[in-house]
Amino acid sequence: MTQMTRRMALATMGAALATPAYLEKAHAAEVTLRVAHFLPGVAPMQTRFFDVWAKEISDASEGAIEFQMFPAMQLGGKAPQLADQARQGISDISWTLPVYTPDRFPVAETFALPFMVRNAEKTSIAMHQLMEEFGQDEYRGLKPLAFHTHDGGKFHMRGQRINAAEDLKGLKLRAPNQATGEMLTLMGAETVFFPVTEMVVGLSNGVIDGCCLPYEVVPAYKLQELTTVSNEPEAGGRGIYCNTFSLVMNERKYEGLSDDLRKVIDDHSGADLSRRLGAQFDEFEAFGRSMVEKQGNEIHTIPAAEIERWREMAAPIYDTWAKKLEDAGLDGTAIVARADELLDAQG
Repeated sequence: MTQMTRRMALATMGAALATPAYLEKAHAAEVTLRVAHFLPGVAPMQTRFFDVWAKEISDASEGAIEFQMFPAMQLGGKAPQLADQARQGISDISWTLPVYTPDRFPVAETFALPFMVRNAEKTSIAMHQLMEEFGQDEYRGLKPLAFHTHDGGKFHMRGQRINAAEDLKGLKLRAPNQATGEMLTLMGAETVFFPVTEMVVGLSNGVIDGCCLPYEVVPAYKLQELTTVSNEPEAGGRGIYCNTFSLVMNERKYEGLSDDLRKVIDDHSGADLSRRLGAQFDEFEAFGRSMVEKQGNEIHTIPAAEIERWREMAAPIYDTWAKKLEDAGLDGTAIVARADELLDAQG
């Protein structure tokens, strides 16, 4: 060993011995959490939320918690299986939609009824409160981290303007959930339901004429290239529909963490995270709309008076949903009324 090499080795050893204990901990992860979801890795949900949130938790834990991201169902299976993947330990954390498994999480689905949305932030605040009051038993085996929604959906069509319910008659539409599908069927549309991941094929091959989705989905699936007209409700009232989301963690994994690491997870979940997710989805919505405008697609406004007529047509759906909740042993009338009250309280 040359004198120079010996000096370098001694210097390296000295630096290692002098490294503070907290820096050593910061580089030695105690637990790695696998996060699974269905959107592409380039989607804003990954790049602007999950990546940022993961870093915040890693920093707060001084590196004791690290994450592995598995977007686009990279752990296998299909989107409706995400909640079960977290329960079974295939993933440690899953982000999923209750509507992908209809009637299984009925309280969490309640805000997916037609016209139960303002913007995403306000509706997410209301949803989290509803779940705290009525939905605590729905996610057994899982640790709920947040509940939220997206902004109200719009009709993205391959060429059709929608001014009235009659314009939907005979159109083949991808329905975003069962309750909205029932409403569209009442208005004469022919509806099909499949996960958003399969929507591109349906639009490309003409199986459907359009879909009802928020603008935030546009960039991930290049929806602006598959449709030419986006029909949105006149501003000021409630939106047509929203879907609800659950961010859930394997309960055993959570309980197996040390007290200090559970506190880090707790500090980065709950009502504040639900509100934050809703606010971010409002940002995603604005960006998605800008992509439609940049493409040169038409953005058509559905008159407020017509939307009110649709709300009246949808009234029986609320009664049916309340009955469904009651059949599940819940106070359906109280849950639907409370959801409406919480939404109104958001202004």
